[in-house]
Amino acid sequence: MFSKKLIQRLNHSSSVVVLTGAGISAESGVPTFRGKDGLWENYNVQELATPEAFNENRETFWKFYNWRRKLLNDIKPNLGHYALVDLENFLSDFTLITQNVDNLHQKAGSKNVIELHGNITHTYCIDCNFRTNRDEFEDEVDGIPRCPECNGYMRPDVVLFGETLDPECLTKAQEASATCEVFFSIGTSSLVEPAASLPYVAKGNGAYLVEINTEQTPLSVTADEALLGKSGKILPLLVMILDRFR
Repeated sequence: MFSKKLIQRLNHSSSVVVLTGAGISAESGVPTFRGKDGLWENYNVQELATPEAFNENRETFWKFYNWRRKLLNDIKPNLGHYALVDLENFLSDFTLITQNVDNLHQKAGSKNVIELHGNITHTYCIDCNFRTNRDEFEDEVDGIPRCPECNGYMRPDVVLFGETLDPECLTKAQEASATCEVFFSIGTSSLVEPAASLPYVAKGNGAYLVEINTEQTPLSVTADEALLGKSGKILPLLVMILDRFR
């Protein structure tokens, strides 16, 4: 399944970057909210998860995000998540860039994580920027959490549709991609910018580019290796092979 060149590159590389998307979380049972999964209580999720929905219908907005949080509480990382932890432990310079907000990489034990789209378990105040990872708040009106510092409105610390990414997170992701020796794109459609550009940044700067996905994407023809299948099966096998050389 894996080429000798990939194994050699990993064994002799000090810097590896991994980009993950919804596919790795879907293997744990996290809804993707695309296609048939794009509805919640008859609401279109791509219309509900927006700044406009937060400003105009905060009660419904928070009801949806509280439902998502409770759903994620019962979902556990899969073997793909844990294999990435092992890979991080193998390497001296490892960066995990994720488009997911579900906190599953951290649950599994990943340490150096760049969250491009935020983290749904975190909350911040839109007025004073007070931040917390508390799920419940004492001061709530109609189910809308209020800031314990200034009584302003709280919102999930995630990038909503129509918002730009945190410039600091994006810069770190771009710098890591530009300087790595091996780059993995795992479980992502390679369509959503600016994350979709990161593999090309890596490839353009000499990195060995590997894609792991259940289907081909626009990135497949550019990748040095495109492995079709579930990351929860492929990544543990890769870790087992690398472990034999150590």
